[in-house]
Amino acid sequence: MVDPASSLPDNARMSTPNCQPAILGPVPDFARFISFRLRDGGRTRGALQRVAAARHDPKTVIGIGNPLFESLATTVAGVRAFPVDMAQFPSTQGALWLLLSHGDRSAMFDAGRAFASLLDDAFEVLEEIDAFKYRGGRDLTGFEDGTENPKNEAAIAAAIVAGRGNGLDGGSFVAVQRWVHDLRAAEAMSLSTLEDVIGRRKTSNEEMADAPPSAHVKRTAQESFEPEAFVLRRSMPYGGIAEHGLYFVAYGESLDRFERQLRRMSGHDDGILDGLLSFTRAVTGSYYFCPPLSDGKLDLRALRL
Repeated sequence: MVDPASSLPDNARMSTPNCQPAILGPVPDFARFISFRLRDGGRTRGALQRVAAARHDPKTVIGIGNPLFESLATTVAGVRAFPVDMAQFPSTQGALWLLLSHGDRSAMFDAGRAFASLLDDAFEVLEEIDAFKYRGGRDLTGFEDGTENPKNEAAIAAAIVAGRGNGLDGGSFVAVQRWVHDLRAAEAMSLSTLEDVIGRRKTSNEEMADAPPSAHVKRTAQESFEPEAFVLRRSMPYGGIAEHGLYFVAYGESLDRFERQLRRMSGHDDGILDGLLSFTRAVTGSYYFCPPLSDGKLDLRALRL
């Protein structure tokens, strides 16, 4: 569930002028993911108005979670909280989410503080995770991933909302989870066993036709769903010696694409659990709507501020 980014050509970026640019941009060497929750009694509406009035930093992505919509008594078609009916995948729904993709720790620190200053006393940090690109874009297990990430115009079609009106078109829905790896468990497996878990050869990245039904590649084969469930993944490894894993990020023009994959991973379809669960576990899960831009600022018309 990790991926090096497939970069988009300039003409593809230009075809989505009101999209938050970092959604389609390449995965940086370093990034920071921050989730926020609402403070009791905070002046939420005023904080969002300040965010909407500020020039959007093209190296950031801002996502709005269901608790924030509920606090404003506002609904947007397609917005919902992370599901709570899959025991393997906990729901820890946040109110606001921020990606800092500057690739430079100093720039990320300054940008994070600048954004937080707009929030005043309405929000507080729920989780803050620093992530990094590992060995050119591999998972901490050493497997290359992202092979099935859609490219170019297909990536835009998979990730970016279109044809739904002002305040929505150019936006994106994003699913985020933090996974904790047990690398000792993975390293204790034989190479063939670990390849069966992933569904690819470690050295060649070749997909294994004879992989078991529990292989992650088979569980999440995006073209195998009806309709197809392609998403644009922008996940990154994180952590140190004591704890490490994957910060999973998947953008889609709806949340349905990701959720169909997640339910198959949980065995909802056929009772077969994804092999990844033999060495990694999800500890968080949230859904967000990433609004489009208008004149270089976040377009929050969908929130009816």
